[in-house]
Amino acid sequence: MKILIKLKPNSSQEKIEKINENSFKVWVKQPPKQGKANKALIKVLSDYFNTAKSNIEILKGHKSRKKIISIKQI
Repeated sequence: MKILIKLKPNSSQEKIEKINENSFKVWVKQPPKQGKANKALIKVLSDYFNTAKSNIEILKGHKSRKKIISIKQI
């Protein structure tokens, strides 16, 4: 499953807002430096989709706020 993410780093809270079937807004507390926000994004998504962090991969947008994420469902 592929989804589109609009990431909001340096937020005061961590949350996910579903925009439509394949688009989400995600807020994380970590700054966008040294991949910290990306790691936090993967953790938040693994909790939301109830899957292991190893099943989530950033396909595009490693250095952007707009990302394409692949989630392997079992």
